[in-house]
Amino acid sequence: MTFKFALLYRMGAWGAATCMVTICALVALQVTFRILDSLLHLVGMSRLGVSITGVSEIAAYLLVGATFLGLAYTFVHHAHIRVTLLISRLPTRARVWVEVLCLIVALTISLLLGYGLIELTRESLHFGDVSSGFLSIPLWIPQTVLATGVGLLCLALTETLVVTLRIAIRDPDSFRELTASDDSDLP
Repeated sequence: MTFKFALLYRMGAWGAATCMVTICALVALQVTFRILDSLLHLVGMSRLGVSITGVSEIAAYLLVGATFLGLAYTFVHHAHIRVTLLISRLPTRARVWVEVLCLIVALTISLLLGYGLIELTRESLHFGDVSSGFLSIPLWIPQTVLATGVGLLCLALTETLVVTLRIAIRDPDSFRELTASDDSDLP
């Protein structure tokens, strides 16, 4: 299946990758400072005492961002875990309609989650909520990232649902599993 909004999903994946690389850089920097302090103490010199305040808090927000921004990309590349034990045994005509039903359920849950996240972000902006850790990070920033990731997933689910419905109505016998390899995905 070819996705019309593949560039958006790829941008979400790049955002997720950026979050992961930033986590690695922050942790590596913090560990380097601790090793340097230990080495200085070992040779009898005074410690530098340099540390990055709030690394755990920043890393937690970045991890959530990486998770949610990558949802749509992993969905369109068939990397989500799917339990197809029952659906794979159904005849093709029934399988396509069960797939439509599953996509509707997934989209409904995702839309409700997205709506809730948007409302939460609006409340955080309205009340000026900030995190309670060492750093006072405005909570609307990570919440916006969450809502963006869920929004991308909703878009991917909608796109897949439209194509699957088109197949179900026009030619259900031509339906292939969404997890089957597709020649259009090859470079």
